[in-house]
Amino acid sequence: MNDPTWFDNPAITQQMLPATIETLLMTLWSTGLAVLIGLPLGIWLFTSSKGGLKARPVLYRALSIIVDITRSIPFIILIIALIPFARFVVGSALGWQATVVSLTIGAIPFYARLVENSLREVSEGKVEAALMMGASNGQVVRQVYVPEAKPGLIGAATVTSVTLVSYTAMAGAVGGGGLGALAISYGYQRYQADTMIACIIVLVVIVTLIQFIGDRIARAVDHR
Repeated sequence: MNDPTWFDNPAITQQMLPATIETLLMTLWSTGLAVLIGLPLGIWLFTSSKGGLKARPVLYRALSIIVDITRSIPFIILIIALIPFARFVVGSALGWQATVVSLTIGAIPFYARLVENSLREVSEGKVEAALMMGASNGQVVRQVYVPEAKPGLIGAATVTSVTLVSYTAMAGAVGGGGLGALAISYGYQRYQADTMIACIIVLVVIVTLIQFIGDRIARAVDHR
C-alpha cells in the first residue's frame, strides 16, 4: 500500500496550517521586538560615531564590538546557547514562544546596524539647517533623521523580517516549531518529499508577501 501523499497526507492537511501560523507568529513577534529595541540602538550607534551628533568614540567602539560579535554567531548555535535564557523568559525551551527569544536577540544587532546605515544616508544639509534653527540633538533625531530615513528604516525592517523567516526554519531543528519543524520531522526524517516541497512553497509565499508589503509601505512614506 502506498503512503498517503499531498492532500491525502495528514502532515499537509492537518499540520501545515498550524505550522504556518507558528512561523508567522515567530516572524511578527521577533520583527516587532527587534525594531522596538534595534531602532534606538541603531540611533545610539549613529549619534555616538565619529561625526555624529554626540560623538563618543569609546562608547561607539564598545557598542560596535557587541553588535558585530552577536551578528557573527550562526543562528543555529545562538539558539542552542540561549536555551537556558529562553527557558527562563518563557518557561520552556521548546515551541515558537521560546524561539522568539532567540530570534529577537539575533535580529536586534542586525537591524541596529541597518538603522545606522540608513541614518547615514540622510542629507547633512537638512541636519545643519535644523541645528542652525536651534534644534536640540534629540529634536534633530526625531524631526529630521528618523523622518528622512523612514523609507530606509522600513526597508531594513523588511530585510530583517525576511531573514527571520529563514531563521525560523532553522529553529525547527531544535524544537522551535513552525514550518521548519514540520519539514524536518516529516519531510526529512520520514522521507515525505511532498511535505518538504509544501513547506518550501509556503515559506516562499511568506517571504514574497513580506517583501511586497514592505516595498509598498516604503514607497508610500518616501516623499523625497
